[in-house]
Amino acid sequence: MTTEQKIGVSPHRVGGRDRVTGDQQYLADLPFEDVLYTKLVSIPCGRARIIGIDKSEAEAVPGVRMVMSADDLPQPVPRFGPHVQDRPVLAVDETKFHGEPVVAVAAETKDAAEEAARLVRIEYEELPGVYSVDQALADGAPLVREPELRADDDPHRESNVFASRVFGWGDVDAAEADLVIDEIYSFPMITHFAIEPHAFAAAPVEDGIAIWSTIQHPYLLQKLMAQILELPLAKVRVYAPDPGGGFGGKQNIKLEPLVAFMALETGRPVRLVLTLDESFQANRRTSAQIRVRSGFTQDGKLVFEDIISDYLLGAYADIADRVVSKSQYAAAGPYKVPSVRITARSILSNTTPAMAFRGFGTPQVNWAVESNIDAAARALGLDRAEIRLRNLATRGEEIIPNDTPADGLWHETVEKAMDLIGWDTPLLEGRGRGLAVGLKASATTGLSYSIVRLLADGSVLVFAGTSDMGQGARTIFAQIAANEMGVPIDMVNVVMGDTAVVPYDQQTSASRSTVFMGNAIMRACLDIQAQVVAMAARAESVPESQIVVAEGIVSLPGREVPLVDVVKTGLGKLGGELIGTGQYRKEVQPEHPLGGSPAFYEFNCTAIELSVDEDTGHITIHKHIIVGDTGKSLHPQQVAGQDEGAAIMGLGHTLMEHMIIGDNGAIRNLGAIDYRIPTSMDLPQHMESAAIENADGPGPYGAKGVSEGGLLSVQSAVGSAVAEATGVVIRDLPLTPEHVWRSLRDARDSDQPDSQ
Repeated sequence: MTTEQKIGVSPHRVGGRDRVTGDQQYLADLPFEDVLYTKLVSIPCGRARIIGIDKSEAEAVPGVRMVMSADDLPQPVPRFGPHVQDRPVLAVDETKFHGEPVVAVAAETKDAAEEAARLVRIEYEELPGVYSVDQALADGAPLVREPELRADDDPHRESNVFASRVFGWGDVDAAEADLVIDEIYSFPMITHFAIEPHAFAAAPVEDGIAIWSTIQHPYLLQKLMAQILELPLAKVRVYAPDPGGGFGGKQNIKLEPLVAFMALETGRPVRLVLTLDESFQANRRTSAQIRVRSGFTQDGKLVFEDIISDYLLGAYADIADRVVSKSQYAAAGPYKVPSVRITARSILSNTTPAMAFRGFGTPQVNWAVESNIDAAARALGLDRAEIRLRNLATRGEEIIPNDTPADGLWHETVEKAMDLIGWDTPLLEGRGRGLAVGLKASATTGLSYSIVRLLADGSVLVFAGTSDMGQGARTIFAQIAANEMGVPIDMVNVVMGDTAVVPYDQQTSASRSTVFMGNAIMRACLDIQAQVVAMAARAESVPESQIVVAEGIVSLPGREVPLVDVVKTGLGKLGGELIGTGQYRKEVQPEHPLGGSPAFYEFNCTAIELSVDEDTGHITIHKHIIVGDTGKSLHPQQVAGQDEGAAIMGLGHTLMEHMIIGDNGAIRNLGAIDYRIPTSMDLPQHMESAAIENADGPGPYGAKGVSEGGLLSVQSAVGSAVAEATGVVIRDLPLTPEHVWRSLRDARDSDQPDSQ
């Protein structure tokens, strides 16, 4: 007797129909009785001193119930942040970035709130700010953070450097190489552009508070709000409806403290839904300037990597310093490099605070490191794929000494991409091909709990604190439970999004959910299976040692019985249920530079074929190939969707996306018209994704995490293909038509094949 196959197939996505038909209830759609609508007021420049605020006209608007500034908050004004509590609920004395809230209006209607916001008068004085790496590091640059807010022993107390680190091994200075490539690369500020805007709500509840948020980490929000409001965790209830996209921009706390203070002050529910323009001002990807010196032998073997990375954090730390440290720790990539030195600096600026973003800092350094490898291949006359294959670590080999070794047959991924792109076939005239690999270290620590309830009729409830923001976690969790309990997937319901109902999950990030929460759910199912063994042993009067339960089947001496049938018989007329609990922990390693070694690696190879219109600079992507090392694809269709979605996002970062900062620090291209993302007109003419499955991951059935891999090296593969198609190397993103055209023109004018 066998169960229906539920792993490695692609059942209908749980909740997918509601997402595509518009029936899903996002936070902005939820009904709130007696709710107040909120609108923010800010100053139209990057940095300004607040001289005075006149609320009188705004407070006179019919329906206005509160006009809040920093003076109306507890003093000193509470500050918050996931690691450093540096961001005030509302701006105090001065604004640090364009869009930082100075005043918030709450009113009976949205129109009244917007009208009152327009009538708030803020007297201010523009102050000099720093908006780029060079400006922030210049002698005499204005300081983003006041020295008195930093520790006395902070070596960067009198500078805009938030933190600096050096990682590495071997002896770079003593390394001897036949060829050294030394170049500087830049990666711009990019916004997350989730389709659902950021939204927040709060309501007083007895002696506590309820908070609704488009948050990826509900339990982190609960913890920080309890600290800010000085409440027990049990008195802070967080509702986290499935968000409409997150990409890291919705990981951490933002405006929840503001709506919470307004709700407590007014005694009523308060809701704030940001516009797209305001969402641009709420978060972005770290921009970066990276210098890479790479040493090679004559046959293309890497001798050393010397990387100096400067990442622009923004006005407040948020999680961005962790982005820098984690991405730079593995900046040398999936290669066997004898000597590595990585100098990484996190730099403050008067710009939108940078957050986590799909890839977590890896695309920026990948652009630099992979482009240098391309340059070496050209200089040495080697094939660009072959030089990577010669340096790739094989499974079990260390890429970072004394850390998680290579966990996949990564050469298979590269060879598959080469095959799908037709790497060794002749190119049409005017076209170029590029290939690059990307490696991202996954979660280094973590803790996920799950509860699984097998009900009397054979249906299953799965309780998980993960957020499903479009990655399909609900479906994966349902597949695991259905497979282990031996029931159809449509008999499984996955419950999420309420800290008073679901057990603790540390966070939804780093492609961890299938591995961390998936294992917790698997162990909860195994807990139930152990109870079924005891139940069957009593019913059949046989020793437990003679009973085996696996994937929904109970094997008794001489026969097999569906697990659900055993449970129904065992529960009897009284009914009831079996409850299983499971957890998956990856403990902190205090001695590790990141607090822990990666649970797995996300490895991907991207191959591109394109052409460049040299009269306009326009790039046409003819073929885009994505191959990922998944361990085991539990839902192949979702894996393909994640990889292809990430790849399209990567094309946006490569070809068009960048936030333009004016001289006064204001973002000049807010919104969908002036900030371009890929549309159907920008898609590759042919896109194909594939997965390498060797069941060598730490997750259920040998799975690894996916969803970031397809993004990691798009820019590097495109840049490689552009260089082959045109003979011109470009090191600054994005590769907009104007930028490409100017680079080609400058190369022709200088009669040199290598241009900035």
